[in-house]
Amino acid sequence: MSAQNASATATLTDVVAAYSGPEADLWELLMGQQIHVGGFASSCDLAERAGIQAGWRGVDLCACTGAGCRFLVRYRQVAAMTGVDATARMVARGRERNAAEGLADRIRLVEADACATGLPAASCDVVWGEDAWCYVTDKPALVREAARLVKPGGIIAFTDWVAGPVAMSPAESRRLLTFMKFPGIESLDGYPRLLRAAGCTVRTAADTGRFPACIDLYLAMVTQQLTGDALRLLGHDQAVLQAIGGEMQALRELVHARKLVQGAFVAVKDNA
Repeated sequence: MSAQNASATATLTDVVAAYSGPEADLWELLMGQQIHVGGFASSCDLAERAGIQAGWRGVDLCACTGAGCRFLVRYRQVAAMTGVDATARMVARGRERNAAEGLADRIRLVEADACATGLPAASCDVVWGEDAWCYVTDKPALVREAARLVKPGGIIAFTDWVAGPVAMSPAESRRLLTFMKFPGIESLDGYPRLLRAAGCTVRTAADTGRFPACIDLYLAMVTQQLTGDALRLLGHDQAVLQAIGGEMQALRELVHARKLVQGAFVAVKDNA
């Protein structure tokens, strides 16, 4: 299945705008600092699949506030991480959190385009990403940048929201991309093609199976427990919250129909 791009108009500017305002705060309210499906359990699973080793050095592409970097240095004993994100607000917030947790000496966050980071080639053991590459317009360029950054024999490991085995209608795709500010999403077989084209051998490309339970949890939290907190973030505008709730319900239907899944991908950069 090819990437879903029906009438997609979202750009990096749109994504930066969304994550510079209350939308990012709402997602963090529902999902925690690890703003990806499955949170800590998902990170542990990806690290195991990738065989992350103590002492490695890594780069997190589309790192948001650097929660993935903090996970890797704290729980997998990675020596140092560089997180790359295009949103100044998220980078600044992440630097504050790194300092507060005593990790500023091991984590560097930089504001840059994940497709053109400016970081040295072949400079890390692992390139990491969690449910964020769906925000990138040029996914082939992003995968090529990941392959450029990692050493030969190094690992590229990421999760992402991808098209599932059941096809979306054009209207469903358009609604998803508009709500989520995605320029397009890849598929479970699309990312492996991009990775192989970038000179990598794919080890894992699988549906994690955790999205349905998680989307149910997020909806329950916003409607049963955290409604007041969500309204505070949205300026107490109940109409806006109701509209968001409707879009999340549509998202839930896609997930339960297996039209949208969380994919896990692990690849090894081939030796030159």
